[in-house]
Order: sequence, then C-alpha cells, then structure tokens
Amino acid sequence: MLLAASALAIFPGGCSEGSSDQQGGSSGRVPDGYVELHEFQVAFIGSGGGGNGTLTFRGKTYPIRFGGLGIGGFGISSVDATGEVFDLHDIKQFPGSYGRARYGFAVGTASAGQMWLQNGSGVVLHLHAKRKGLMLSLGGDALVISMK
Repeated sequence: MLLAASALAIFPGGCSEGSSDQQGGSSGRVPDGYVELHEFQVAFIGSGGGGNGTLTFRGKTYPIRFGGLGIGGFGISSVDATGEVFDLHDIKQFPGSYGRARYGFAVGTASAGQMWLQNGSGVVLHLHAKRKGLMLSLGGDALVISMK
C-alpha cells in the first residue's frame, strides 16, 4: 500500500491505463526521445514483471531492460508500449527507478491505455500501452530501467 501511495504522490493527477489522456497529452511539448517497451506481467495480489525495449535519444538507439515489483491485480498479460520521453538532457539520467500507479484490464486483445512514469532525475515517460492476456490491474509498482 505504501508503494501505491508513493507512486500516486509522484503523479498527483495519477498514472493510468485508461482510454482518455488525463494529463492533457504531450501537446505543446517536444519530446527529448522515444521509447518502445515489451513487458510480461503476472499478478496475484502482488505483481511482478519485466522485459526489454529501446530508447531513441539524439539520433541513437539504445537497448534497455527493466523489471518491477508491486502490489495489486490478478492475472497474466503482455504489454507493448511506445511513447515519448521528456526532460531527458543526458543519457545518464535515463536509467533508474520509475514510479507507476496503474489500473485497467485486459481480456484477450481488448485493451489500450496510457501511463505516465517519472524517475528521481525528473525524466518523464508518457507511454501508450496495449495489453494482451487476462488481467485485472489495480495498484502501484516501481519499475527499474537499466541500459543493456
């Protein structure tokens, strides 16, 4: 519960996997980079997941990997997400722990949504996510991203 409260404190407006853009979108802001993530999640009260992806920053593509633990949810799903990276001025700012609050569902391929994440260096990820599987997701977690 403390983790979920911490994640919600980082994102006063909340992070969501809902269908509307609750943060007003990235309109008016130019992204510093782009990410593509592929994650597998399992949840039964506690949750865990991990995966890999890429970061594109200043014309270069970097392979990344990540893993996370959290609370809340039930089921198994895969998540494919793409999105924008904001407030990234140096590649060294990107790796680290990102807080994430989440809610949503997946039944088969019927799922889509968005997530906002932020790390301790102030880097913000705005992800557009699609889930596949059977999952009821409600809770918070910490996602640790590292460079491969």
